[in-house]
Amino acid sequence: MISRTTIDNVFETARVEEVIGDFVQLKRSGSNMKGLSPFTDERSPSFMVSPVKQIWKDFSSGKGGNVVAFLMEHEHFNYPEAIKYLAKKYGIEIEETEQSDEQKEQANERESMYLVSEYASKYFQKQMHKTDEGQAIGLSYFKERGFTAETIKKFDLGYSPDEWEAFTKTALGDGYKLEYLEKTGLTIVKDEKTFDRFKGRVMFPIHSMSGRVLGFGGRILSNNKKAAKYLNSPESDIYHKSKVLYGINYAKQAIAKEDNCYLVEGYTDVIQFHQNGIENTVSSSGTALTPEQIRLINRLTKNITVLFDGDAAGTRASLRGIDLILEQGMNVKVCPFPEGEDPDSFARSNSEDELREFLEENSYDFITYKASLLMDEAKNDPVKKAGLIRDMVNSIAKIPDNIQREVYLQECSRIMDINEDVLYATLAQIENRDAKSSGHSKKQKMEVVKEEATPKSKVDPLYELERKIISLLILYGREEGEFHDILLKQNEQGEMIYESEVQKAKVFEKIFLDLQEDEIEFTNEDFKKLFLLLIEKLNSEDEFGVEMIINDIEKSQAIKLTDILMEEEQYELHDWGRHDIPVKTKDQGVSQYVTQTILSLRRYLVGEKINELLEEMKNVDADSETDRTEKIQEIMSYTSLSTILSDRLGRVM
Repeated sequence: MISRTTIDNVFETARVEEVIGDFVQLKRSGSNMKGLSPFTDERSPSFMVSPVKQIWKDFSSGKGGNVVAFLMEHEHFNYPEAIKYLAKKYGIEIEETEQSDEQKEQANERESMYLVSEYASKYFQKQMHKTDEGQAIGLSYFKERGFTAETIKKFDLGYSPDEWEAFTKTALGDGYKLEYLEKTGLTIVKDEKTFDRFKGRVMFPIHSMSGRVLGFGGRILSNNKKAAKYLNSPESDIYHKSKVLYGINYAKQAIAKEDNCYLVEGYTDVIQFHQNGIENTVSSSGTALTPEQIRLINRLTKNITVLFDGDAAGTRASLRGIDLILEQGMNVKVCPFPEGEDPDSFARSNSEDELREFLEENSYDFITYKASLLMDEAKNDPVKKAGLIRDMVNSIAKIPDNIQREVYLQECSRIMDINEDVLYATLAQIENRDAKSSGHSKKQKMEVVKEEATPKSKVDPLYELERKIISLLILYGREEGEFHDILLKQNEQGEMIYESEVQKAKVFEKIFLDLQEDEIEFTNEDFKKLFLLLIEKLNSEDEFGVEMIINDIEKSQAIKLTDILMEEEQYELHDWGRHDIPVKTKDQGVSQYVTQTILSLRRYLVGEKINELLEEMKNVDADSETDRTEKIQEIMSYTSLSTILSDRLGRVM
């Protein structure tokens, strides 16, 4: 694990505007910087970066946070990958926490395998571009496929010489150990002899989502019928073909932005699509699609469009993978290419606009396509038709979402011209069979009932008031002020009068004590956790820095914190005064603003209690006079309190 010292060093050194500036064109806007959102398509900039606060906020998508949060959102790194990326950018040495000897050995071994793979990728590229053999065989092959020099460079394509030990001897001569050459599968060791696995092949490096070289795919160019056309690296500690998608590192941003992933079969399909502008494309590299690969896409989008060759074999193979995609709760479309075409050849012979138009017009919902395809196969054979209907229901049974399953059954009934009840009965049989085999109880059929639309309030006053309190703690928590509490007291004549009492306190102390006194708890879980954390930090640390808090909290809390910190950068979208939510004015002191916010929260909660009691009154037995009297007295008491709070609010304002 990366040490805390390294993480702190990264956060102290990294500049959010510099890192984001590598991905987004930023322009100065006062003390801040702005640009077009990298997460949505927009023409007017709504993406703001604060160099002072070291945070960013994308008002179009709602995302925000610190420099690591940006890399995790934009580059789809996990946390350690983001820290390592920043450490490398700023030349910071990564310290690992104390590990056992076995853990150190495993980490060193994996890193050595990564280094060997990276070296091999550069070696194959050099062989293709700098040698006569590489240019005549490898480079000419890629150019014949229609790949441009930019595309060849982007995908790090290369060539392995047609010699038994060319790569191995060079790698050993450059100091790389045979142990790691063998473990990565680049070199085959037999008895005392060594052989290059990819001898005489054009090379396709396979990268992780973060861009590290994991393994290779090699295509032979000779007519040797005994050799496999394509050869992949064997399984290793760093390369697991069932968990990798070819092109994912190049496609991740486009997939997230387009909210759709095109899934093809081969390396050249991916490359040709990218070259033609369709960058949200990945491949399972000729292997059968796996749940791990689908989950990789699921990190980026819920939508997959499966593209397959225009032949019967390609169609059947793709349909088999659809059930796996459905099991993962993904939305699936299919797009078959014309007879004799595949994604590579079709993209090569059509422009980007023509390709996009084809994909839009020929992408079908899986249920529509599969049903029509199977019905064509069954034609007038009732036995075959029955089997195909069962096959369809089997696919629908894979869908975890009950509502989606119901909708698909109804669509299947319409297309296949079969009674819905029969399909439901078949589904129940399949679920019952699956439940018995797995030992789980049978799922009950869910009935879809259309709910009446209920108008939603645009503003939740309680949420906004709780948010205001968090905002006060963040922006003014350690400020000291004089708080004029207006108290209701009895004078010598027995009259109730208002009396002002002045207290000196820090903002966080005043807020904490007032909420404790009223036994008020936050209803929003993120705000509740933030409140406790902020109070703890403000109470225990002499120097309070929000940037250190934002580095240690959960993503949902960090987004709320960023919203508050970037509030000044956003236009006022709501008429808060109309909802009794205080907004600090320029001429208003912090003490006055704190008191106003707490009183507003109290009054809101009292109002909610009155509404609750009025509802309870409706259910009180008419014969129970005592209960009715008690409820009425309680309502009158809270109404009186609400009046007092309103009066105090008026005096504060």
